[in-house]
Amino acid sequence: MEFLHDTVALSRMQFALTAIFHMLWPVLTTGMAIYLVVVEGLWLKTRNPDYYHHARFWAKLYVLNFGIGVASGVPMEFQFGTNWAPFSEAVGDFFGSVLGFEASMAFMLEAGFLGIVLFGWERVPPVVHYIATILVAFGANLSTFWILTANSWLQTPAGGELVDGKFIVSDYFEAIFNPFMVNSVMHMFLATLETSLFVIGGIAAWYILNKRHSAFFAKALKIVLAVAIAVAPLQIYVGHLSGEQVYHHQPAKLAAMEAQWETIPAGQPADWSLVALPNDELEQNDWELKIPNGLGYILELKPILSEPVLGLKEWKPEDRPHLLGLIYYSFRVMVAIGFFFAGLMLWTVLQWVRGKLSDAEIDGQRWLMRAWIFAAPLGYIAVEAGWIVRCVGRQPWTLYGQIRTADAASSLPPENVLVSLCGFAIVYSLLFLCALYFGSRIIRKGPDLNIPVPIFDRATSLPVKHSPDRRPLET
Repeated sequence: MEFLHDTVALSRMQFALTAIFHMLWPVLTTGMAIYLVVVEGLWLKTRNPDYYHHARFWAKLYVLNFGIGVASGVPMEFQFGTNWAPFSEAVGDFFGSVLGFEASMAFMLEAGFLGIVLFGWERVPPVVHYIATILVAFGANLSTFWILTANSWLQTPAGGELVDGKFIVSDYFEAIFNPFMVNSVMHMFLATLETSLFVIGGIAAWYILNKRHSAFFAKALKIVLAVAIAVAPLQIYVGHLSGEQVYHHQPAKLAAMEAQWETIPAGQPADWSLVALPNDELEQNDWELKIPNGLGYILELKPILSEPVLGLKEWKPEDRPHLLGLIYYSFRVMVAIGFFFAGLMLWTVLQWVRGKLSDAEIDGQRWLMRAWIFAAPLGYIAVEAGWIVRCVGRQPWTLYGQIRTADAASSLPPENVLVSLCGFAIVYSLLFLCALYFGSRIIRKGPDLNIPVPIFDRATSLPVKHSPDRRPLET
């Protein structure tokens, strides 16, 4: 229980708690916003009322996630001024600016047009409403860009240098386009989209399995599948590119991800540890199961590596990551879920080609629907596992190679941090329970297929009002 008297450890735990909880909500809003753009576009093109009702139904889950994401995200950023003040003072010129861009550009854009998306169906012309939906989706994903830009810069700082404890930026564009940025943004964008697709698909599968609006939700599943055909394999490929970046820029993190204690020289075959029990104290793995030449194929797509893989023993204990079991297995959980998604996508495509997803046949695909329901929460687990690898594996550095985490924390009484940590745990638990309650309530109630589809005057593009009995009135 020594950590209860350690301000740095408690501050790290508090930030981890708020970040892990907050990440649950924007993951779905960023991906689901793209789905809303797709279904509304299909409605405008085909005038099929099913697509309109899909847009109205899924928007309810979107706004629930958006609200909780805002409530949980603001306290997380406040910690940079409370628990991590020395860090903020040192890197605020760049890191603070990027977080400000996220709030002023992305969040304000998303929040500003969300009201039109939710309440403007019969108040603005269809094109205006669709533009608002596109801008909401753009704002949500622009937020991902700025957040990942800031975090990538922490992983591979660029565009300046640390002078007398303060990072002086000489080139903002070099800092923004740091070595990790492009692949990190793409990896997270695909992760949010893939998670949202399998959540939507899992909810649709639940309705189909329970024979509620089967034909209606079969459309949602097919839209999800059409996008997942590209997203699932692309995510695996981009994940491979991200692993290559860690190999070249953060060798200590790679060693922790693979529980690799000894250096593998260049020109030697590199086995991949499938399962292991890392022992940090003895600097060895108590037990492991290896795949011959596996690491070589993962890193360079060939059995013999052209560059060495440095082992953890190359660094002093205080200069290398710890919590190796957490890093090691988080990485494997993330990878396993990515391949599971690809496999489920292939299985579903096969059934689609065989005609088993038709309105007459889809009710009989009970095991397939169960697999989609099982997959619904897995994307969240993969995203959280990926962020654990990304951030815990960066330790003991906050700004990689330049500012240690121990030097970045504020000098606060540990009991004060413990009280705030417990307070966050209680409040976030209540928010989580509320989200489960209201989310399950929306799903149990299901879509309202009696909502009248908006009718617009062709000459003016203005909405035609409806009478109380839902019949259109002349303007």
